Amino acid sequence: MRDPRRDPSGDKLAPKAVVGRVSLYLRQLETFQRQGQTTISSSQLGAALAIHNAQVRKDLAFFGQFGYPGIGYRIEELIPALQRILGIDRDLPLALVGLGNLGRALLRYRGFRSRGFHIVALFDNDPQKVGRTHDGLVVEPIEAMAKIVAARSVTLAVLSVPGEVAQRVADQLVSCGILGIMNFAPIPLNVPPSVSVVAIDLSIQLEHLAYKVQNTQGGISYVG
Repeated sequence: MRDPRRDPSGDKLAPKAVVGRVSLYLRQLETFQRQGQTTISSSQLGAALAIHNAQVRKDLAFFGQFGYPGIGYRIEELIPALQRILGIDRDLPLALVGLGNLGRALLRYRGFRSRGFHIVALFDNDPQKVGRTHDGLVVEPIEAMAKIVAARSVTLAVLSVPGEVAQRVADQLVSCGILGIMNFAPIPLNVPPSVSVVAIDLSIQLEHLAYKVQNTQGGISYVG
């Protein structure tokens, strides 16, 4: 699986902050397109996101040349280019592991589908949850993971299990061929270098927010 943060030559990995801003650029470009706009300058794109225009140009130039002198960027061309960079120019099947309160909330989150991510497999080790159906998907036991992940061509997983079992489940996911894990468990995961992990600890994010509120004059600022 190609790492979506690599540049077209495959030699460099884009910094996390750059990838995050590319996602913001893509969403803003889609907004401009819905409003009927066809071209955009780095200044206009940056102003909409409170990002300096020089930073916009630098971020986009990391992946290639997309602008036209005297025109700026053609939105209809830049949107699919950014989708390819992020690796979301195709449907991406997901496995969701853990159908507790958080897991069920994530299953109902429509933002995944709108960005091309489709949950195609559900797993849990609770006998009371295994066999139940959610959105047309049957909750499968953890023991069936290898067979189902292979059959449904899944390479990405969302992990929403208790911390005490997270590493063990992550090991099983890796052994099944999963290459990327979004980890909602409140512990760091130890995985091979070939596997990417994005950790989402909601309590840490709230602590970050509390810090920003406490230390920002005049109220809440954007938490980056």
